[in-house]
Amino acid sequence: QVQLVESGGGLVQTGGSLRLSCAVSGRTFNNRAMGWFRQAPGKEREFVASISSSGGSTHTSDSVKGRFTISRDNAKNTVYLQMNSLKPEDTAVYYCAARRGVYAGYTVTSEYDYWGQGTQVTVSS
Repeated sequence: QVQLVESGGGLVQTGGSLRLSCAVSGRTFNNRAMGWFRQAPGKEREFVASISSSGGSTHTSDSVKGRFTISRDNAKNTVYLQMNSLKPEDTAVYYCAARRGVYAGYTVTSEYDYWGQGTQVTVSS
């Protein structure tokens, strides 16, 4: 069983920064590609960023490119999402997700097998 626990969300002003963390249980973290998604009220869950199992390759959505960075520490079984220059439209519940595989190109929710419970990010204007 794989469990994912996000942390680091909160309330921040426009232009501020937050770093989300996702701790993953289990011994297969090094074999899993990871992703971050977000869901705003009344909207579909959308892709934010993904990273390969080694951490050597990443993929980021156009809406956050240049502002958000995904990374991972395989020694700590943790994936991160550094969010800079935050905007009110970034307000959402952020979820991390895991799947078996090495590539960073998984951008669809159905491609992931495990999900965390989500952490709220609110950006005030």
